Amino acid sequence: MASSRRATGPGRRSLLAAGAAALGALTAAGCARVPADGDVAGGDLLARLRESGRVKIGIANEPPFGYIDDDGEPTGEAPEVAKVIFRRLGVADVTPVPVEFSALIPGLKARQFDVVSAGMYINPTRCAQVLFSDPDYLMPDAFVVPAGNPEGLRDYADVREKDLTLATGQAYAQIDYARAAGVGDLLILPDQVAGLEAVAQGRAAAFAGTSVTVKSVVEGSGQVEATEPFQPVVDGEPAYGAGGFAFRRTERTLRDAFNDELLRLKDSGELLEIVEPFGFSEAEMTDLTAEELCR
Repeated sequence: MASSRRATGPGRRSLLAAGAAALGALTAAGCARVPADGDVAGGDLLARLRESGRVKIGIANEPPFGYIDDDGEPTGEAPEVAKVIFRRLGVADVTPVPVEFSALIPGLKARQFDVVSAGMYINPTRCAQVLFSDPDYLMPDAFVVPAGNPEGLRDYADVREKDLTLATGQAYAQIDYARAAGVGDLLILPDQVAGLEAVAQGRAAAFAGTSVTVKSVVEGSGQVEATEPFQPVVDGEPAYGAGGFAFRRTERTLRDAFNDELLRLKDSGELLEIVEPFGFSEAEMTDLTAEELCR
């Protein structure tokens, strides 16, 4: 989240007066209204990014979706896809802005960065706030559980039936999946590392995340393991965990140009080549569209 700054210089009253005068001049000159946050408009961000040669991407430091490597560079499934696409759009410099997952959409809307590049699941609630690209992957869920899976957990229904504490991450889609399944005791944590620790310490029976997140976080740990991936169900229907890139609703031109390049990567098979090093496979590739997922 952006930090607040204490203003110095002219007093508040003089600033307000100056602002009112400027607003009156703009109105008299007939300036076009700036689109409201909820409006979908074309926008000129793509042109400005090409001119500057730099784009800022919001990431949540969540391997393997998006994180900062040892050299301070953005990497992971989503940033690597973003690098290729923005280079083809004429924007060579991709700069990461790491925030907590729950701050990604607020940070995008506050213009802290230009696009969310964090493998964010596409769902109707988020679609009301941002414009999504089509998804670049489709993913089942899995649990981090103690070694040997002593409770025999396979899905959210098992957690509910055994009345256990389930941990998951801030703003994760798994919160809604668990609640839809009737899980009553949820422990919301910052990320999957905190989730692993909660399970290892016995504060939660399991941590819910995407199967690739769970698999990556348990590697090398003798205290916990990953369950087999499973398909979440909400109201009797499969809840598809398909992730994409998010843009401000006033920047449809950029979203559409990005989407066109993403489709080319899918058609050529390059997308799979880019994301394979991060644990993704042909099984995670999808032809679903943002329009389908936003309904």
